[in-house]
Formats: sequence, structure tokens, C-alpha cells
Amino acid sequence: MMHMTFYWGKTVTILFDSWKTDSWTSYTLSLFALFLVSLFYQYFEDRRLSFKRFAVGRKSESAIETPFLIGGDGRKWRKVARVGTGVLFGVNSAIGYLLMLSVMSFNGGVFVVVVLGLSVGYLLFRIDDNEGEVVVVVDDENTCVCA
Repeated sequence: MMHMTFYWGKTVTILFDSWKTDSWTSYTLSLFALFLVSLFYQYFEDRRLSFKRFAVGRKSESAIETPFLIGGDGRKWRKVARVGTGVLFGVNSAIGYLLMLSVMSFNGGVFVVVVLGLSVGYLLFRIDDNEGEVVVVVDDENTCVCA
């Protein structure tokens, strides 16, 4: 019987019937694996956003990150980067959904470890992202406040 409320304990089924924990050792190893997958999710998201910046023609923070993509006019590589961005999006979405499904085991430890892994991964890999950055454009010629 699957739990429908949060519970704390070492006995949990994660994603598959074959991934069951019944000892503290297997539970701890499973939590560690979920932590690593959460970190990997954030790393992959950072790589995807980096590819996306290149694919749409925005300069990367550092040309050192993608030296083989710089050179020539870059149009061919931008098309490849768009396809790569799509593939990375699909893989990252799959990892995200698997993490969500593992949290739906309703085990408190699984929930805490996944959230902790995502947070640490964000701090390690994505803290410098410009997501949510507000760009203010000032038009000196238009004096209307509502514009």
C-alpha cells in the first residue's frame, strides 16, 4: 500500500518496485543517489541555458567555456546548438519528472534530500544566471509616463 501522507522511515519504494529500501544502509545510499541526481539536474540546466544563450546569439559570460563554437560566422554551430538545446531540455525534463515522482513516494527523507540537492546544485552551478533580471529601457524622446 502506498502512503498518501508524509511519513518518516527507512522503508520506502522509490520509482520502481525493484528500488526498495529496507535497511538504513540501503536508505542512506538511496538518499545519496537522489542528492547526486538533484545536483546533476541543476548542472544540466546550467549547460542547457549556456547552449541556449549561444543558439540565440547572446554572448556567453566567458568565451573560454565554448571555444570550439566561436569562429567564423557561427551560423552552422548555432543550428547545432539549437538542436542540442532541445535535446538537453528533453533530458533535463525527464530527470526533473523522475525527481518529482521520487518525492511522490511521500517519504520525508526523500523530500528533504531532493530539495537540498536542488538548492546546493543551484548554489554551485546556477547562482550566476541572469534569470529574472529586469532590463529597464528608457526612452528619452517619449515623455508620457505610461509608455
